Amino acid sequence: MRKITMFEQAEGTLHKIAGRVQDAVGGATGDRSLQLEGKARQAAGSVEQTAGEAMAALRDSAGRNPVLAAAVVAGAAFLIGAALARR
Repeated sequence: MRKITMFEQAEGTLHKIAGRVQDAVGGATGDRSLQLEGKARQAAGSVEQTAGEAMAALRDSAGRNPVLAAAVVAGAAFLIGAALARR
């Protein structure tokens, strides 16, 4: 599981870098579409990198206190079930 989160973090960083390059090339050539695509790629890379970091932090926290992690999951499942039952 650790390899997956490290991969997501690295992939997010690569997407951010590629987006910056794409944004710069679009700006240099006057291609607004390419520039906007680069900005979108940067944003997606940031989200992907943050998600990988959050997963790593969650995994580490659950490893330190598995009872609390199970309680949080049970509470979340209860709240989701209650919300769906009201529909």
